[in-house]
Amino acid sequence: MAKISKTAAKERIEQLRKEINGHNYNYYVLNSPVISDFEFDLMLQELASLEKMFPEFASPDSPTMKVGSDIAGKKTFEFATRTHRYPMLSLGNTYSREELAEFSDRIAKTIPERCCYSCELKFDGTAICLTYRHGRLAYAVTRGDGVKGDDVTANVMTIKSIPQQLEGNDYPDEFEIRGEIYMPFDAFNRLNAEREEIDERPFANPRNAASGSLKLQDSSEVATRGLACVLYHMLGEDLPFTTHSEAIAAAKSWGLPVSEHSRVVDSIDEVYRYIDYWDTERRKLPFPIDGIVIKVNRLDWQRRLGYTAKSPRWATAYKFKPDRALTKLLSIDYQVGRTGAITPVANLDPVPLSGTIVKRASLHNKDQMDLLDIRVGDFVFVEKGGEIIPKITEVDLSKRPADAVVPAFPRFCPDCGAELVRDEGQAKHYCPNSNNCPVQIKSGFVHFISRKAMDILAGDATIDQLYEKGYIRHLSDLYSLTKEQLLTLDGWKDRSAENLLASLEKSKSVPFNRVFYALGIRHVGEANAKLLAAHFGSIDAIMAADRDALVQIDEVGDIMADSIIRWFADPVNLEQIQKLKQAGLKFEQEKTKKVSDTLSDSIFVVSGVFSVSREEIKQFIESHGGKTTSSVSGHTTYLVAGEAPGGEKIKKAEKLGTKIITEEQLRGLVADQI
Repeated sequence: MAKISKTAAKERIEQLRKEINGHNYNYYVLNSPVISDFEFDLMLQELASLEKMFPEFASPDSPTMKVGSDIAGKKTFEFATRTHRYPMLSLGNTYSREELAEFSDRIAKTIPERCCYSCELKFDGTAICLTYRHGRLAYAVTRGDGVKGDDVTANVMTIKSIPQQLEGNDYPDEFEIRGEIYMPFDAFNRLNAEREEIDERPFANPRNAASGSLKLQDSSEVATRGLACVLYHMLGEDLPFTTHSEAIAAAKSWGLPVSEHSRVVDSIDEVYRYIDYWDTERRKLPFPIDGIVIKVNRLDWQRRLGYTAKSPRWATAYKFKPDRALTKLLSIDYQVGRTGAITPVANLDPVPLSGTIVKRASLHNKDQMDLLDIRVGDFVFVEKGGEIIPKITEVDLSKRPADAVVPAFPRFCPDCGAELVRDEGQAKHYCPNSNNCPVQIKSGFVHFISRKAMDILAGDATIDQLYEKGYIRHLSDLYSLTKEQLLTLDGWKDRSAENLLASLEKSKSVPFNRVFYALGIRHVGEANAKLLAAHFGSIDAIMAADRDALVQIDEVGDIMADSIIRWFADPVNLEQIQKLKQAGLKFEQEKTKKVSDTLSDSIFVVSGVFSVSREEIKQFIESHGGKTTSSVSGHTTYLVAGEAPGGEKIKKAEKLGTKIITEEQLRGLVADQI
């Protein structure tokens, strides 16, 4: 580092601390980083170097002395915090072999014997600590600030790879095992496709998607996210193991998920070979990794080496630099989405990157274009987010040609010509002409017929033909189609026409929550539609709900509530609801079959994980005459608490004197009366 004055060093230290704390907040709490790990680590290294040069400016509050925190803010009320029995520290990072050699040399000063290392893939997810008692999962806690974290037990219990009961009988009575909850690429791509379909901002990478999913308030929604887990560090009193690898092998025998790619080596040269292998082979993995973790294998040597204030001295992480390529930006297209969102897409001079040829990359919105200060004709750096999605991360200003053109974000819809709008506080521009914009209309039909919506036997090409021939303009038009009309489509015969008409008839039995989702209301995804349908019970009740009633529901925020209200304020949409009702679609939740009136005078709130789904618990209550609500109030008779119920619900029930019962006690209330 170049020489720097004390005054300049102090200013730079303060600036770096402020920026790093901001990036920590973006990374751990918002799950929305704005810089790469590599850039962040460079900033942290610069800060550590300055603090070493000027120890008078050292501070226990410096980011170099603390673990970044993922503890949810006060607005996220579902998670109680739990103190870690053992501090949950982070690992030191390196990007160079020289620093790995220094790591090995430091160990040799304390451990003179030949040292074996455990080499492991560094899964790119969110850290988790599981506690097992008598072979059963007791609780799961996030890293938090290293001292305490959020209790996310209910959500972790939905992850299929994590056993609630261990196999065998040779496990300790109580122990902790730590690891990473991650999102495989298939699940990540599916989730982002769903978010883009409802104009939600896609997750930047699988790590952020995993972290955000783990903090959802609805465990049933967490269960749909496709999360997985790998465990790699065991802690406890008097554990019967002499090496780390022996402990992990035991964990595997108990049914716990561990990595099959770990390897014990006996020299730093073999560590280098392991790194070289995975620097290439990682691109073939179905899940994200961002480096290699190297640990001293013997546990007594780990104890001898000890810890710094922030990380263990017996382990380090070698991080891969992200793959990126430099290529020319040829042009920018502006695509119209199903709900009218305008997305700028960069057309690139084809360039190889991580095993594929990249030709296009989303620029997301105008703000992102402005942030990059991008020009048509620029040379840009392209990376793959999570090794999958191409994204432009930087413009090489040194290569900017004199004739580079500042892109003009369109004022009017590229498809229908309507003037674009931008809602306050939103990043996207929209075409408001939803009832007359051809792209939006056709995309709305494609969404309506999709498998998760009405599941109608048709595809994009069929919708295009039906639209071009003028047979369909509104969703209800599908139910007026005739065989004669269908036979005018290219290549259609009697069998094709009869299959589509039969599929349309069958779609009339689709349940209300899917019909509501099929309407394509902006920001209302599949899970939200199910939640709203269950809460209100009918389309008429949703239409009558005001903003306050909507935002009281878990997972429904201001933006979604406003979008729902705007949609139902459009007379065209109201007319369509009536026509779809006349066509025979279901716009009411099917009533739970009444078995008895045993619980008719009681109001229940259901929270936690049960032997069956939460919806089945609610249906059981309603089948015996009870009512269910989503939040505890003075009117609540019982809080039915499963494993790991919402902490705030428990506190409120205790404060109000609401009786808290188990699933077994709930069923007992009914059994006693029948």
